[in-house]
Order: sequence, then structure tokens, then C-alpha cells
Amino acid sequence: MSLALQDARVTLDGRTILSDIGLALEPGRFVGLVGPNGAGKTTLLRVLAGLITPNGGRVTLDGRPLSALAREERARRIAALFQGAGVGWPMTVYEIVALGRLPHRRAFSSLAEADEVAVARAMARTDTAHLAARAEPTLSSGERMRALLARALAVEAPWLLVDEPVTALDPAHQLDAMALLRSIARDGTGVVAVLHDLTLAARFCDRIVVLADGRLVADGTPEEALSDVLLAGAFGVTAERGWACDGTRYILPWARSGATTMEERDDVTNAG
Repeated sequence: MSLALQDARVTLDGRTILSDIGLALEPGRFVGLVGPNGAGKTTLLRVLAGLITPNGGRVTLDGRPLSALAREERARRIAALFQGAGVGWPMTVYEIVALGRLPHRRAFSSLAEADEVAVARAMARTDTAHLAARAEPTLSSGERMRALLARALAVEAPWLLVDEPVTALDPAHQLDAMALLRSIARDGTGVVAVLHDLTLAARFCDRIVVLADGRLVADGTPEEALSDVLLAGAFGVTAERGWACDGTRYILPWARSGATTMEERDDVTNAG
């Protein structure tokens, strides 16, 4: 079930946020969406989720316009988690995760056996089962993020879109979350994540899409998309590269590059 953007353009309050983005995504891949602050990453994720309608171009799911799908069907096919997502009122973690099953249930109906299994599976995969009875206000920011990720996983949708899923997590849970997202992709789900940590993105993602100033400037494997020229042009940094003891190649942003202004970084990118 492919998810695609065709010449998508988004303008908000007279400002162009995304310019003619063309992107074809396939299930079974973990795609990292990266770029400097203000590049349009979260806006692009919201367009893919159907929460923002582009001013130009279109979004399709398996060849069908996303806008043509009923809200309930779209919710079953695309699960999304965005930064700042809240609960709204005191609920236990179990109740929060169970909200992920709403697209599969009739209004006010109780959880079916399949729903309970999905909730338990999502909580086990996010290490939140021991938090089941905890009320949301008592959670740390990291625990809350894991509970909300579990809610998204409980949908069991073919597509999972997540905005900065590791930002509030400690290093151990960052590694767990990235490994989990990669595992979910390996099982056949299409996963797209907005990420700021280029080291984690390069290590765990199958594909990296780079945005800068609302434009798609790179799309490929981590080695292809996070080249030295691209890092200098889009991010204004240099990187150290090497091989970890387990044979995994790593990229570590290390210092500011010589390009210090946006115009200078554009010149470096265009030169590459």
C-alpha cells in the first residue's frame, strides 16, 4: 500500500512552507525525515497524514486520493503521533493506549478480544505494560511519549507516522524506540519519522529524506542522503564517520562547517 505526494505545495499565511514535493513511499521501509529547524518536516508529515490539505498537488494512498477516504478509513490506515499530542483529561496509560482501537470499534462499544490483544501487544513493545494503571498526569515526559507511541501502535495501521519519537527519551529508550520502529517496518508497516538525531537516523533508517527551506534536497540511503556536501549545505555542519565495533557505520555531526548563513549553505548544496 503505497503513500505518495505529487508536486505537493503548502502555503500558510502567505508563506510557502513546502514547494513542489514529490515523494513515493513504500511499506516495509523505515524512512527518516530530517532537515534543519523550519525546513517543513512536521508540515510534510501532517500532509501525509491527511491533516493538512496541500494548496497544490495531491496525496494518494495506494493510488487513491487521500482526501477521498472517509475519516474512519483513513484512521485505520494511517496512525500518526505528533509532538505536543496530549490526552486532554486524566486517564490511565491503559485507557490511553486503548484509544488507538477507536477506528476499529463502534462508538461507545467495549473492547473486543482483538482490541485487548492489540493493546497488550503495543504496550509490551513500548515497555509500558508496567505503567498500565498509572494516570497520565503522573508520567514523565518520556513515559508519556512511550504511552502515546503505544497508542499509535495499537491502531495496527499499514502506515505509522511519528514526529520526533525519541526527543523526550533517555538514551536507552531512544535506542529501544528506534529499534522498535525498524522492527515494525521489517514486519511490513511503512514507517516515516521526523528525526533530529542524524546519528540515530543514519544507523536505523533504510532511507533518508532531507528537507531544507521547504524543498526536498536529498532522498536515498543514509550514505547517499547524508553526504559531506549535503550536511554542509543543508545543516551547516561537518561530520565524523567511522565503523562501530559491531560493524555498523556511523555518522556523527561534529562541528560547524565554513558555511554559516543560509545563502552560503545554499551555495555549497548547489555546488554539490
